[in-house]
Amino acid sequence: MGKVFLFSILWWLTGNPFAALIIILLLLYLLDLRFVRLLPDITKPFRQNRRPAALKRQVALNPHDTSAKLEAARLLMERRRYQEALAYLEEIAPLMGESAEYLSDRGICCLKLGRVEEGERLLQQALTLNPRVKYGEPYLRLGEAYAAHNQREKALGFLEELASMHTSSCEVYYKLGKLYAELTQKERAKQAFREAVEVYRGLPAYKRRTERRWALLAWLNR
Repeated sequence: MGKVFLFSILWWLTGNPFAALIIILLLLYLLDLRFVRLLPDITKPFRQNRRPAALKRQVALNPHDTSAKLEAARLLMERRRYQEALAYLEEIAPLMGESAEYLSDRGICCLKLGRVEEGERLLQQALTLNPRVKYGEPYLRLGEAYAAHNQREKALGFLEELASMHTSSCEVYYKLGKLYAELTQKERAKQAFREAVEVYRGLPAYKRRTERRWALLAWLNR
């Protein structure tokens, strides 16, 4: 009823039903970006293009800037440019080799490039240093990699390790559920989706914004 009333008001103000509809859709999109993030952010590619270029210039001016190289690698990973990301990560290995997050990033790049054994070795090193690194994401990535190679039992083993962690990431639980579903583990998939929703309910307000999208997707799949 509220949407019909809003549409009527906008139609009266603009004198055009199509303009009124476009305004409503734009408002819904902006609300989604602010509170849910279920829809893609159309401004993200432009932001992503600017920052790597700036970091590349920064590294050219200062080849020893480790933090810039690490940030550049992570931005490239977001864009699925794993080979370029790995090149940056390998450059900073002497300084970052004892960091669990660094080893996790490097291992994930190797997995995505098909270097599964090397990726597993690096991720196991990361987990040895910090068993809860990245909320257990290494287990998820290993499960994905072995599922893609039809090594079902090994994939499930990593997923069970992840499930036992009781992570506080809705995203991890949602992706865990999706992977269980791909492996025809329907009950485990439903349980993972339920866990994502339960985790969201217990999160502090400041963390809910980033996790809301995954909790909603999990709720729709549970």
